Amino acid sequence: MENGLKKKYGLAMAIAMVVGIVIGSGVFFKAEIVLKATGGNMPLGIAAWGIVGLIMIVCSYTFATMATKYEKVNGLVDYAEAAVSDGYGYYVGWFIATIYNPTITSVLAWVSARYTCVLLGWDITGGSCMTIACFYLVGSYAINALSPIVAGKFQVSTTVIKLIPLMLMAVVGTVVGLATGITADNFTKVVDSSVGVGGGLFASIVAVAFAYEGWIIATSINAELRDSKKNLPRALILGSLIVVFVYIFYYIGLAGAVSTEALMESGQAGAKMAFQNIFGSVWGSLIFVFVIISCLGTLNGLMVGTTRGMYALAARNRGPNPEAFKQVDKVTNMPTNSSVFGLFLCAFWLLYFYGANLTEPWFGPFCFDTSELPIVTLYGAYIPIFLMLIIKEKDLSGFKRFVMPILSIAGCIFMVVAACLAHKMAVVYYLIVFAVIMFIGVFFRKPRKTVQ
Repeated sequence: MENGLKKKYGLAMAIAMVVGIVIGSGVFFKAEIVLKATGGNMPLGIAAWGIVGLIMIVCSYTFATMATKYEKVNGLVDYAEAAVSDGYGYYVGWFIATIYNPTITSVLAWVSARYTCVLLGWDITGGSCMTIACFYLVGSYAINALSPIVAGKFQVSTTVIKLIPLMLMAVVGTVVGLATGITADNFTKVVDSSVGVGGGLFASIVAVAFAYEGWIIATSINAELRDSKKNLPRALILGSLIVVFVYIFYYIGLAGAVSTEALMESGQAGAKMAFQNIFGSVWGSLIFVFVIISCLGTLNGLMVGTTRGMYALAARNRGPNPEAFKQVDKVTNMPTNSSVFGLFLCAFWLLYFYGANLTEPWFGPFCFDTSELPIVTLYGAYIPIFLMLIIKEKDLSGFKRFVMPILSIAGCIFMVVAACLAHKMAVVYYLIVFAVIMFIGVFFRKPRKTVQ
């Protein structure tokens, strides 16, 4: 079948898409967590940002190789099917639809509400914050379900807006910090020397993974990219390098805006304080509004995937009630039933996130961080795909068939090990929940019907 998508994107547009997809709320949300994890050790924190960025670059290149090899394939589920097996593709899709997309989306709703409460001076764990989080979640769903065109325009606008606070802090914060000596002071001292280098690094790496997440989505544009065999790998590598540069530069800028002790003590208000220290109370607060808009842009992008989770399975005649979930609204061209179920899953995981992380534990030992562990699970899921690329694609060059996939596998294993060392027993309890949900998926795995 001939691909109906037009080759409409050039290299510059492809790079912009990679940058826009990846950069979001994580750099604001996790910067303070990295500081606490490393005991205020700035060089160690920068190492964490660099290591995860390198793993993203290597893995994205390997997936770019697959995207050019399987030219009619679009998306991670299809890569899993093409490289490993039809069944493996189903389970990857089930995981993405029921765990990965809704957990990350629900966390983004809370992060957006969190920074809104920081701006207003409200409690980030109380009822007001959770009410705003629910509003943002439903609002993002409504925009995507009722008017996908508006959602698309909002996504493009926030891609530009989200770079404003990052680059302002990166440039101005660094200049001011070098002039005042704050940067040098922050880089030459450690606030809490009791934090071990290894433990602090592993905890930071797992936290930073949240900030870099989303790059896999960029591989789905190959069908619409001119000269994709050359431009997609270039876009992924150059786009990833830009993201790594912006993140590290922003982190250095923070070190010039305020002392690491103050950032660690301020917690969620640290980013706001840094902007106000550099740009003044009024302008700092105004720029901080851009941080909130950046978070909402990321939430919107993730909701796009969440609303299509069950549809992606139903389109393959799989999952619960495929006939219902693959229905597409004639007016909005949206999978309505899949969207509603996606919102329900987001609400469920938001409730879990609150009960597990923001209040006295509701679930006993079964409390884990849904902003980190599902992401690391996805890195684990990449490993069989990379292995089969090495085994099956004998016509690729040695660099593309062996060097990059092996480096990608090593990076994925490193992420999994880092998660186990950082979260310890929480990983075990997460894997029990993960196994139960995946086992439920066994009952909805139906053989795909042959299309006449």
